[in-house]
Amino acid sequence: MFNKVLIANRGEIALRILRACKELDIPTVAVHSTADSEAMHVRLADQSVCIGPPASRDSYLNVHEIIAACEITGADAIHPGYGFLSENARFAEILEAHNITFIGPSAEHINTMGDKIAAKQTAERLGIPIVPGSDGAVKELDEAKRVAGDIGYPVIIKAASGGGGRGMRVVNSDAEMETALQTTRTEAGAAFGDDAVYIEKYLGKPRHIEIQVMGDGAGKGVHLGERDCSLQRRHQKVFEEANSPAISEEQRARIGKICADAIGDLGYSGAGTVEFLYENGEFYFIEMNTRLQVEHPVTEMITRIDLVNEQLRVASGNGMSFGQSDVAFQGHAIECRINAENARTFVPSPGKISYYHPPGGLGVRVDSGVFSGYSVPPYYDSLIGKLVVVGRTRTECLNRLRRALDEFVIDGIETTIPLFQDLVRNDDVLSGNYDIHWLENYLAANDA
Repeated sequence: MFNKVLIANRGEIALRILRACKELDIPTVAVHSTADSEAMHVRLADQSVCIGPPASRDSYLNVHEIIAACEITGADAIHPGYGFLSENARFAEILEAHNITFIGPSAEHINTMGDKIAAKQTAERLGIPIVPGSDGAVKELDEAKRVAGDIGYPVIIKAASGGGGRGMRVVNSDAEMETALQTTRTEAGAAFGDDAVYIEKYLGKPRHIEIQVMGDGAGKGVHLGERDCSLQRRHQKVFEEANSPAISEEQRARIGKICADAIGDLGYSGAGTVEFLYENGEFYFIEMNTRLQVEHPVTEMITRIDLVNEQLRVASGNGMSFGQSDVAFQGHAIECRINAENARTFVPSPGKISYYHPPGGLGVRVDSGVFSGYSVPPYYDSLIGKLVVVGRTRTECLNRLRRALDEFVIDGIETTIPLFQDLVRNDDVLSGNYDIHWLENYLAANDA
């Protein structure tokens, strides 16, 4: 194992990684901005290093300071968590040059899967089903119209380097194509520094299904089932569950094997997630995230496999502690992302938490780094915690989640807890009858 792991992140995921390291008896280093000097992971780490002022570019994205922190503390590995530098191939290359292990996949795989066009081409080559669309980047209007005509309207134009729901536009006819193409390319260039776009068939009412995979970097790949992440707002996930209420055991085994085999063939190392749109019984690849996902706890709760532990094992050269035959799905799990936001307007609500009481009891897990007296800074993502509940059945899980949400108290700031209290009492959510557009429509209807 490693001599010491530096955690290049903050908030609940930094604390999550720290806990896994402690269970493996690996000393930890917490890096932090001046705004996070009193954070829980900073308090609990064996060592801590301030790497800059509040702005992310000056701290959590400051590669020079992070490497300096490794040199000062003797850390020989870095876990990037999610966000920040977790999918930065150049960062992984720099660490390798400094003989510091990046706890994640190779820079090559990060690069390949970070480019939506290259990722789609790679997925198709590996036998993963893809959405019909252009073979690569589309530059000219005539080419865009030809591709759209071949696959049929409506289509969606996407930024090749996009993410987070940005750089996408639905087009319903030739008449709309010119403006949509120009606008999307402009947005892509401004947001990602790359104006390349591609075209795919637009699916009307799909679900968002993702497959959790692990690879040992030596040709072995496994899958840990799917997560249903269809309840989204502005393409951002807010509510995730495993297993999906829309997927059968046979479908799970089929798409899971396809993904596991692909990861093995790719020689992929560590945790990753293969994401799909799912409609009318068919899966369509959209992207692969080469990192730990925010929603990884729902998979852990139904498989009893610690994904961060496995990341550490693989990155240290010890391989995975389990094989495909060891993966068994037990019960049903749901995660609610608790954000410091107004539950109706979603306006961020930073500030001091005057009172904090997390729910407890059988099957309830709260991943959060906040506490009574903690001040939520205004500089970062508004996620402050994740409520994860598991039950023997989906019905039991929903009943337990409803109870846990009603028990969850965070005073002093606004949070999205009231939104989830409404959702777990909604008939469509209770029946699992929803798609990626459902939440947007629900919010619009309730604002009317």
